[in-house]
Amino acid sequence: MALTTVIFDIDGLLIDSEPLWHEAATELFNQFGVKLTDTMYTSTTGLRTKEFVQLWFDYFKIDQKFAAESEKTIVEGVLKKIETKASIMPGVPHIFDFFANKQFKIGLATSSPPSLIDLVVQMTGIESYLSATASAEYLPYGKPHPQVYLNCAESMNSHPTECICFEDSFNGLIAAKAARMKCVVIPHHALNKDERWGAADLKLSSLQNFGELHFDRLNS
Repeated sequence: MALTTVIFDIDGLLIDSEPLWHEAATELFNQFGVKLTDTMYTSTTGLRTKEFVQLWFDYFKIDQKFAAESEKTIVEGVLKKIETKASIMPGVPHIFDFFANKQFKIGLATSSPPSLIDLVVQMTGIESYLSATASAEYLPYGKPHPQVYLNCAESMNSHPTECICFEDSFNGLIAAKAARMKCVVIPHHALNKDERWGAADLKLSSLQNFGELHFDRLNS
């Protein structure tokens, strides 16, 4: 089936927000006297904030009664940090123009809340390109479950096998492949050698590097 649709993750792919999520999470866990290491944080990249908080509260034996308020604190903190400090990732204008010129339907699918989608769409100026957006915040399961990708495709009347997904996290990659979609990964440079990226259809160092040869390879 020919490709007709492209769906993008947001955090760490379109906007350099992952360090800011890490920063907000570190500030939160410092209040409870525990340290979340870089390796710990990376292992849960792509999860929803609710699942992230519950998992690490369980690990550190922090009372779950503080979880809901902590989730809210992290999200509010990240939104403020993104608005004041985040930068748009290289290649964003290029990749949206590339697929718009092919008359592709374009969507966003993220584990982050709708408020973050709205902020990033505004900051990147991509609203006119979009056919749909989808957040996993209120779904029964977030990434690596494929539902947010399936929902986004369905809202654009696209079959999953017509879709290419762009991701930066392993949990996102698994979600895209579980949805039976092609997946291009743009991992953080520090994680570039992780062998798990072999599950992707294509791995690149930047959105800016995606071109016709890559597209033809995916669409063959």
